Amino acid sequence: MQAEVKSLNEECGIFGVWGTPDAAKLTYIGLFALQHRGQEGAGITVNEDGQLRTKRGFGLLTDVFDSPNAVADMTGTAAIGHVRYSTAGSNLLENIQPLPFNFSDTQFALAHNGNLTNAISIRKNLEDRGAIYHSSSDSENLMHLIRLSRANNLDDQMKEALNTIKGGFAYLVITKDRLYAALDPNGFRPLVVGQLPNGAYVVCSETCALDAVGATFKFDVQPGQLIKIDDSGITIDQYTTDTQLSICSMEFIYFARPDSDIYGVNVHSARKRMGEMLAQEQPAPDADMVIGVPNSSLSAAMGYAEASGLPYEMGLVKNQYSARTFIEPTQELREQGVNMKLSAVKGVVRGKNVVLVDDSIVRGTTSRRIVKLLRDAGAASVHLRIASPPLRYPCFYGIDIQHVRELIAANKTIEEMREMFGCDSLGFLSVQSLIDAVDLQTDAPNKGLCVAYFDGKYPTPLYDYEAEYDRDQAQLQKMR
Repeated sequence: MQAEVKSLNEECGIFGVWGTPDAAKLTYIGLFALQHRGQEGAGITVNEDGQLRTKRGFGLLTDVFDSPNAVADMTGTAAIGHVRYSTAGSNLLENIQPLPFNFSDTQFALAHNGNLTNAISIRKNLEDRGAIYHSSSDSENLMHLIRLSRANNLDDQMKEALNTIKGGFAYLVITKDRLYAALDPNGFRPLVVGQLPNGAYVVCSETCALDAVGATFKFDVQPGQLIKIDDSGITIDQYTTDTQLSICSMEFIYFARPDSDIYGVNVHSARKRMGEMLAQEQPAPDADMVIGVPNSSLSAAMGYAEASGLPYEMGLVKNQYSARTFIEPTQELREQGVNMKLSAVKGVVRGKNVVLVDDSIVRGTTSRRIVKLLRDAGAASVHLRIASPPLRYPCFYGIDIQHVRELIAANKTIEEMREMFGCDSLGFLSVQSLIDAVDLQTDAPNKGLCVAYFDGKYPTPLYDYEAEYDRDQAQLQKMR
């Protein structure tokens, strides 16, 4: 396994719609429902009579579209949009999506959620052959590969390009006359299709965005699928049949909204089952109550309370106007964010033995500070319970966990972590219970769940740079 992948990786939200006069407005509403997936940047590309226009910028959706007419002025019957989270050091306007491309013969725009594991190799190969990149985003590779392809039509050019890139990706690509959606061969990132009452099609990261715009869920995009939507309807195709479902377990643990369904599994219900199994595996016999860390841990805390027979209390209150600390781009901002967004309810926790349920521990910043919050509020004891296994391995498919040194569980024992956090006990959910709690109905390994962050068994090969470069050079030569 390589220790590091030096490319821009992202966990973002994407939304696209085709065939409705209020496309930009619906895209705005859909992205608003996906804002939890990224707060660093946002953008919308609209198709107006075959002409693509893009507006994008830094910050929240409301920061970018900050006037009553900002969305209303984007008229057209199709659009794609993106809300962005990225790694530190890449916060440039050129990286904010959708990425627009204006060629002499046509226009494209693309939005991407995920991370390409062979991004550096492809970029080096293409730049050696004269390609000029406009961003540092690995997302741009797809467009260069499409334009490089000598296949006879755009559908086949898309397929050839998609078979060249590796890693985790959910792509939306809009042109003057069609909208494409594509998912990587392992389905690391969620992607769903819905339909509006007027017949227009919607493609987006989570079903909560379908609900927000009044679309009816039609199906989950499957690994290796290429979806094409145009004025004649929807076409479902495969760019590869070498597929195996390995959806990111962090979607169920942390990223997705609790009201979303992923491959038929409701996220809230899965998290609640994680909490139930956690109570069975890691009980706290002397506890008086269970509290959850708002907001992504509340479902698991409810499950823990029900399974243990303890009352569920609101011991922590979140400032609802604060961002998610896991996806703040720097350690300093993450630490400041914890202090700004949470406060303990002293009247609830004072003198009590508390079970504190959190969804995961990545760097340990949040855990240490929340335990201290409860101590300062007068809690007699704090038993920290984590509704996922210890996170010990980096992610290469689209989550900002690239270095082992960032992962506290990879560098300290459970007892050392307990001492560092200042809690009275610390317990994690087992890997098998996580798999059973999500319970995807598939025969794929780990029931279709990627748990590489916990066991180090990656579902795809991770290549060293030299071998990766040679392989991609050979593939690109075939495309000439």
